[in-house]
Amino acid sequence: MNLKKLLSFILILFLLTALTACNSASASDKIYNHLEKSVELEKTFEKQQNPIVKLEKKEQKIYSEIIDLKMDEFDKIKKLSQRALKSIEKRSKKIEMEKDSIHASKEEFKKIDDLIGNLEDGKAKKTAEKMFNVMMDRYKAYDVLYDAYEKSLKLETKLYKLLQKEDLEQKALTKNIKRLNKSYEKVLDANKKFNSRTAEYNELKEKFYELAEINVDYEEKASSVEDK
Repeated sequence: MNLKKLLSFILILFLLTALTACNSASASDKIYNHLEKSVELEKTFEKQQNPIVKLEKKEQKIYSEIIDLKMDEFDKIKKLSQRALKSIEKRSKKIEMEKDSIHASKEEFKKIDDLIGNLEDGKAKKTAEKMFNVMMDRYKAYDVLYDAYEKSLKLETKLYKLLQKEDLEQKALTKNIKRLNKSYEKVLDANKKFNSRTAEYNELKEKFYELAEINVDYEEKASSVEDK
């Protein structure tokens, strides 16, 4: 091989290496953009947390006031029950906003799936794969949490409608309260799993950024749910 051909061969190898590095960097950058956009799409979800907790506390206070009343104070019980129903309606709307935010985040996050295979660094690729699986499990955990919470809201609505009946039977009330307590146990379990997956994802995301040599501030993290 003469010098001219040798230099040409070396130049081709250099260009191929540079192109591969460029593609790898491009994959990392694209993944980064999708990850951070998915965080932004959860901002609405995050903003609903405190208002929802405040509404829950408000309803707990109303319930405490109701159980301290006697049946001959039925008018007060009825008014308090109506207040509770209005509060539940507000909470239900915020839960829907939460859900829409999480689902939008999920659609954005899923876009990294096809990009992970383009990563050249083996450790970064393996971490990205694990990160993807954990996050998808987190989204599933949220769906379970949402369903459990929705069922609890329906049972709460039924409870306050029952309390507005002057001829309410103790048996019907007790049955509804037992079902509501069991329902909220499921909410607590689902909430715990969702928050656990959130913490696990945030750790993997930081690890991936380090391995992919992406310099970022770690203030932006996937949101967890306030304890119910």
